[in-house]
Amino acid sequence: MAHYRALGRLPRQRHTQLRDDDGHLFREELMGEEGFSSDSSLLYHRGVPSAITDSQVWQLPDQTRTPNHPLKPRHLELHDLETGTCPVEGRRTVLGNNDVRLTYVVTGTDPSPLYRNAIGDECVFVETGSGVVETVFGVVPYRAGDYVVVPRATDHRWVPAEPSRLYAIEANSHIHPPKRYLSRFGQFLEHAPYCERDLHGPAETFQADGTDVEVLVKHRTSAGIVGTRLTYATHPFDVVGWDGCLYPYTFNIEDYMPITGKVHQPPPVHQVFEGWNFVICNFLPRKVDYHDLAIPVPYYHSNVDSDEVMFYVGGDYEARKGSGINLGSISLHPGGHAHGPQPSAIEASLGVPYFDESAVMVDTFAPLELGEGGLAVEDPAYAWTWAGRGPDAAGEDGGPAVYSNS
Repeated sequence: MAHYRALGRLPRQRHTQLRDDDGHLFREELMGEEGFSSDSSLLYHRGVPSAITDSQVWQLPDQTRTPNHPLKPRHLELHDLETGTCPVEGRRTVLGNNDVRLTYVVTGTDPSPLYRNAIGDECVFVETGSGVVETVFGVVPYRAGDYVVVPRATDHRWVPAEPSRLYAIEANSHIHPPKRYLSRFGQFLEHAPYCERDLHGPAETFQADGTDVEVLVKHRTSAGIVGTRLTYATHPFDVVGWDGCLYPYTFNIEDYMPITGKVHQPPPVHQVFEGWNFVICNFLPRKVDYHDLAIPVPYYHSNVDSDEVMFYVGGDYEARKGSGINLGSISLHPGGHAHGPQPSAIEASLGVPYFDESAVMVDTFAPLELGEGGLAVEDPAYAWTWAGRGPDAAGEDGGPAVYSNS
């Protein structure tokens, strides 16, 4: 996030002394990306940010993944998925690969433990609910429709004000706005569908006291993703001030301005963020194609280099009528397989001036595998809905079953 912010107490010049009223020196921490050759922030702690008193194993939820083999499109019904209520420890893995993992949790109202993802940035889409994320940088409120972007290695905890449905995109990299939206100096350009004023970071510092404070840390070893419970001598939320271009923030889909055209626009016009080997897009309520002979729903397409994941979160998704897709559904359309609207949806869309639909899309450039949570809520009939019948289905008369495309 290349937009400078400054909060709390700071010395006039960086890397110089800052003391409290009793003369005690605050400890400066430089939190920086890419070997301190990219965005960074300077934080001023009352305690020593590296002082730990214990380290124990944190047993993560099931991380196993199953390849999508034999190849087929998938429909996962997330609203049927039973999860824990902790915003961090209750997450279940839906889909993933070695670049990104998609998890889901339905929270209660209890705060999560203190948490740090040392593997990559997290972009958490808030399907429903509200609350705050307390962070080492300050408090970030969230509401339904927000993307909550938390930089790698940021100490934070989720504090729901009400039960919240959270769809977490956990990267092995950083997550940022697409480069084509930015000037060479990092300002959003006029053709971008959102701008700096739509991004909301902490408004003030947030401090907490405590000793021997536990932080759950997700990190990597040669064996894969693991967890550690680190105990700190003092509370990580002891920052009296910070400045820089690295911090958590929210962006709400209401502030995204969809790009439309005379004929159907390709998925890249809907992009909102990108990470290493994946992109995030959102499809939102919008006027659609205005050519006299336009076909508003998407054409059949084969995204030969990537897998496509759609999470349906609002409205009435025109292209999926008759497929079983509903709010809370995820569709996975893998590379190597063409996909598109249900057959009857094409004619039904002709002349429609407006789509009332909301969906979050993740396209990955490496194959996605199914997590244990995804396998638990798969709709086995989905792959056959374009043909109207499946290989193992039978109708009442013993013949092939027919699935509605209306």
